[in-house]
Amino acid sequence: MIRFDAVAKRYAGGNQALEDLSFEIGDSEMVFVSGHSGAGKSTLLKLIALMERPTHGVVLMDGSNVGRIRRRAIPAHRRRVGMIFQDHRLLPEATVFDNVALPLVIAGVKRSERQRRARAALDAVGLRERERALPAQLSTGQQQRVGIARAIVNRPPVVLADEPTGNLDPELSAEIMNLFAELSRSGICFLVASHDLYLVRRMKCRVLVLENGRLIDDFRPQSS
Repeated sequence: MIRFDAVAKRYAGGNQALEDLSFEIGDSEMVFVSGHSGAGKSTLLKLIALMERPTHGVVLMDGSNVGRIRRRAIPAHRRRVGMIFQDHRLLPEATVFDNVALPLVIAGVKRSERQRRARAALDAVGLRERERALPAQLSTGQQQRVGIARAIVNRPPVVLADEPTGNLDPELSAEIMNLFAELSRSGICFLVASHDLYLVRRMKCRVLVLENGRLIDDFRPQSS
């Protein structure tokens, strides 16, 4: 599903965020990206979502060269990539349902189909009964679940999560990660950036370890 081939990213100010990065991730695989602050985790995710383009090398998603996608085709590409953030980024005046349905509105999906798919996404994260609530009426963990529902409502083949449990306690963090694992079994490829080593070890998933923009380990616990 995702392939990096000798990828490098240097920002205009001279900062070398990534260097000679090569790896492959398969369909329905859940993979963590770990490393210290500034190791390049967020930049890696941004290259897949086309928030940045590589300076060198090739980024492939489902066989397509992401770096060659033209500007006008970027929105279509991003509809195939779900994004989950640490701070939820929910619209405070919109209901849970409207927050989840927003990507479908932007994509021009018909109202009846929006309703069906938004409710299915809320069902998947266990929040169907809260669809008329506002974000402020939800717990922090529930708000993150709304963010997850919004990320999967377009049925993307890839979901990127950037420190999704950074604001959650350990119990809620484990709950969210277990939800990711469950969703990955339904056919979604999850790539999760996290510096929480305890949580990463607990999930017993593959881990790409970055240091100063380089891949220093590709740990696969299932093969050990």
